Amino acid sequence: MVVALLSIAIGATILSGLVSIYYDVPRQMGAEFRNYGANVIFTASGDSFTVSDINDAAAIFDSGDIVGTAPFRYENVRINEKPIVAAGTDPEGVKKTSPYWRITGQWLEGSGELLVGANVADTFRLKEGDFIDVYYTPEGSQSADENGERVVVEDNIKSFTVVGILDTGGKEEDYVYMTLADIEELTQADKGRADIAELSVSLSADELADVVDKINAQVSTVHASLVKRVTASEATVLTKLQALVLLVTVVVLALTMICVATTMTAVVAERRKEIGLRKAIGASDTSIIKEFMGESMLLGLFGGILGSVLGFVFAQQVSINVFSSSISFRPLLVPVTVLISMAVTGLSSLMPIRSATYVDPALVLKGE
Repeated sequence: MVVALLSIAIGATILSGLVSIYYDVPRQMGAEFRNYGANVIFTASGDSFTVSDINDAAAIFDSGDIVGTAPFRYENVRINEKPIVAAGTDPEGVKKTSPYWRITGQWLEGSGELLVGANVADTFRLKEGDFIDVYYTPEGSQSADENGERVVVEDNIKSFTVVGILDTGGKEEDYVYMTLADIEELTQADKGRADIAELSVSLSADELADVVDKINAQVSTVHASLVKRVTASEATVLTKLQALVLLVTVVVLALTMICVATTMTAVVAERRKEIGLRKAIGASDTSIIKEFMGESMLLGLFGGILGSVLGFVFAQQVSINVFSSSISFRPLLVPVTVLISMAVTGLSSLMPIRSATYVDPALVLKGE
């Protein structure tokens, strides 16, 4: 009986633990995939849009689902008379949407600071702590006045301190980054304008698609789209992981049934004399079946309760070691685990208990 109880408890532990992981994997994997960048992109439906439009569109998401929002504004500037693309952004938002960025030095934080892509730093031999001037030529800088004479408008200039070198292995290394306030001060035009916005949202691919459709229908100035390489990869990995967890759970339950059936067969064999004696003094097959079935149900009950507790501990350890975060306890899983454990035990005991009714009292009492 102890062996049967341990078998049921182990099966219930795996069942409870893997089901907890099964339902928590989307959240855990979603958090892991947020390290690979944004999964939603906002662009302008028309000629342009503003940061205010981005915030209006982002408000359609639940605030708890948004990991970060990073608007970007790109302008052509010059450093040492060479053309470079400057990107104005929200540094705190980029930290959350692009945690994979590797910075040598310090992160961009405030006014007058410049984060330089690795390729740009190599071109101009820039390093942390250097001071550089960034030039911007306003649109229409060379035009004619009312007399037809050419009027040349001077470049806008702003001095920056290089606070860090950006290394991503991608196109970001060809840009220099500053705050949105700095790029507006440098250009002195189009305050609040943005060219694109990246969002990192903790939702499944299907949920994201529904919200994206809602944004496109409700916010006329913003066009939302999914980053397919991120969302598709996330959906594929989650589907395979959940299928693997389900398969392992089914296999463990099958092994538990085999173990319980084997143990109960041994129990019935050991108690053949008791069964024979009871039948000899008038016990019915139904009463014998009820007795053994009651014992097996009791084992399933205790094994299920024990497995529910151990399963949560098992799932917690897996989550901490694999995803570095804890999982929440699901009270509903306890009665479900107990009921499944009892059902598995009952099904496993049917054949051994049925064999108890075939015991011939005359043969058993003779010692045969």
